[in-house]
Amino acid sequence: MVFELRIYEPVETRAEALRLRFEKEVVPRFAKHGIELMGVFTSPDAPGRLTYLTRYKDEAARKSAWASFGADPEWAAVKQASEADGPLMKSQTISVLTPILADLPLA
Repeated sequence: MVFELRIYEPVETRAEALRLRFEKEVVPRFAKHGIELMGVFTSPDAPGRLTYLTRYKDEAARKSAWASFGADPEWAAVKQASEADGPLMKSQTISVLTPILADLPLA
């Protein structure tokens, strides 16, 4: 099992647009590409920051899922249209995680 934690920092004044695009356009496409969404979070000290956790069978599945998502022409069109006035995301941090206590139950 492999988990991935992604943190998106929005461009100033674009946090709501980034969150809406994620909610309405990104999340519905995840399952089609083999991306299992475990949770989506905000941070009290940075409410515009978007953080989410995904899960995969293994590293090969993670890489394959993101390659498939990146090659999706519908996603490319949505991304391009949503960024007509400039990018929504200033930066992103991606952490790939493997559990060391794999027998803990997930709530």
